[in-house]
Amino acid sequence: MSDPELAAATDAPAAPEEVLYPTETPAAPVPPATPPPDERPAFVYALGRIEPRFPSLGVEKEVAQVLARMDTAGLTDRQAMKALLEDSDNRYLVRSLCWVFLIEGMETYIVVPRDPADLHLLIESYREEARRDDIDVVVGVRGPLAPPDMCNGLTVPVVAFDQIYSFDRDHLLESIPLPHDLPAERADQFRSTAGGLLEQFRQLADNAGATDEHRAVNFLLLRSPQLYATATEQFDRDFAFQGVDVRTSALSGVRSVVDVVLSFRNRESDLLEQQSARVDVTEEFPFLVSPIGPYFQR
Repeated sequence: MSDPELAAATDAPAAPEEVLYPTETPAAPVPPATPPPDERPAFVYALGRIEPRFPSLGVEKEVAQVLARMDTAGLTDRQAMKALLEDSDNRYLVRSLCWVFLIEGMETYIVVPRDPADLHLLIESYREEARRDDIDVVVGVRGPLAPPDMCNGLTVPVVAFDQIYSFDRDHLLESIPLPHDLPAERADQFRSTAGGLLEQFRQLADNAGATDEHRAVNFLLLRSPQLYATATEQFDRDFAFQGVDVRTSALSGVRSVVDVVLSFRNRESDLLEQQSARVDVTEEFPFLVSPIGPYFQR
């Protein structure tokens, strides 16, 4: 073949590839898979307490000047601060303060609203009287470490929150529905059992509400009345609570699903029984996949 003929053959469009398995109708589009855990946003579902801090001397002095112009006679320091925060004219100060989230007394996050309209959630989290049993729940997305000038040198991760729930321990326990078959005279015992379980769960090591496991546990503490009913039933059968373990569910694939396993051991026979709940932690807001029931290790 001559050079012109070779060039013409090279420039000619390629023949279409043969379709071995033609289909009459196009296949349905496949929905995008959920990113693996290390590629998803770092969601946070944490229990602790929120406290405002002065990020700089200038903000501290501005707060002092505003308080000096207010009628604060007879108010405690926290009552005066609460009045300042609730005054809409002082919204600029609410934005200027540094809001620190503490877990078991440790400074763990700096929290900021993802939507400025949610500043009121920070104001509501500030109590006129601080008590040890106050609980704030922060749901949001963890970001990078705060720069030193953001909160007077405090360098912890910043969490952009979408929701904050603020209540005290007694309010939480009173809001837990009593089991239908529980006699009325045992209501106080049920509340006592729930309170003890709540404290045991909250003291889990390093529970910053940032891992799938801890987010699932914290979710159940707040959203699963069955958790407390199950513990009460086990105590009635003379079983002692041994601990909680979180394992990747066999259903975990496209979505991140975990099994929260509760272990109870009979005080007399030493028999171990386990109950578990299945929780989907794929997105920012966890939800229950299956209620608490007997757990059989596969």
